[in-house]
Amino acid sequence: MHLTVPYARRVESRAGLVIHRAEFTESDVIEIDGLAVFSLDLALADFLCDGDKRTAFAALDEAMRGLAADHCQKLRENVRDRILDRRSKRGIHRAQMLLALATGKAESPPESVLRLIVVEAGLPVPEAQYEITAIDGRRLYVLDMAWPEVRIALEYDGFAAHEERREQDAERDHRLAGRGWVTIRATAADLRDPSRVLAELQAQFGRRAA
Repeated sequence: MHLTVPYARRVESRAGLVIHRAEFTESDVIEIDGLAVFSLDLALADFLCDGDKRTAFAALDEAMRGLAADHCQKLRENVRDRILDRRSKRGIHRAQMLLALATGKAESPPESVLRLIVVEAGLPVPEAQYEITAIDGRRLYVLDMAWPEVRIALEYDGFAAHEERREQDAERDHRLAGRGWVTIRATAADLRDPSRVLAELQAQFGRRAA
């Protein structure tokens, strides 16, 4: 358990309890099911500045997921203000970059992490949950990530989904290829070592930009 206390409190970390010290006011704290916690915007701002980068980015994307557009924008603004108001400037630039990259459209934390990996590798920012429609406007496919200007799609396959839909995914990729798209698929293993996925993406960008 991680517990944040004011600097004046004399509480020490011990097994199962990690103590953090910070400045905060009563208005920063809310109660959920009897538990005192920081407000979401403050918790996210701190996490984006000081936490594990991938986990923090995925948490931000997850917090935004499902929100109405105006609520999502308000959360983004509140988190931005919290970041800028921090007394410590450590991690502020990183936090601002992660905040700008988040969309709230990822369907899972691994998708968020994959998006971050791709952008940090220097590739263009992909469009999340990109829709391909028929001439009459019917939605045909939704791509996890896409670069429509070069028709490159990046799909994340969770283990269970990949095993159950292997043939369907292959058929889908074939149909997309008929429309001029190339599809690259990533798995959990590629999050640990993204070299294969990044090499394939860079190769496809090289071919299609030529």
